[in-house]
Amino acid sequence: MRIGELARRTAVSTRALRYYEEQNLLTAERSDSGQRHYSETAVDRIRLIQQLYTAGLSSKTIAELMPCVIDGKATPELLDRLAVERDHIDQHIADLTHTRDRLDSVIAGATANMHTGTSCRQNTVA
Repeated sequence: MRIGELARRTAVSTRALRYYEEQNLLTAERSDSGQRHYSETAVDRIRLIQQLYTAGLSSKTIAELMPCVIDGKATPELLDRLAVERDHIDQHIADLTHTRDRLDSVIAGATANMHTGTSCRQNTVA
């Protein structure tokens, strides 16, 4: 199928499909005139790519994961890699939560300073 048909069937823009090719997430055969032609399996591949993007994974990570999918089916390697990605997200959330808590402490100190004139440094947590 040509790029326009793949775009319609997957609700993904032709620009995004070209980007996927640039990122080695998708391959197309080229006609003598240079037109892209995709196999029927490209539809499922695009849907998987979209799911992984929606899950917050980068193009690079998705490209690394794609060999772990065989004929559209998950493999143990894919599940292991996805779990590692989830763990990275959990750590990032923990880091952001810690940062937010520190900012809350600074805000509390600044609020106290504004109302009482006491030093902000006395009210912040190290």
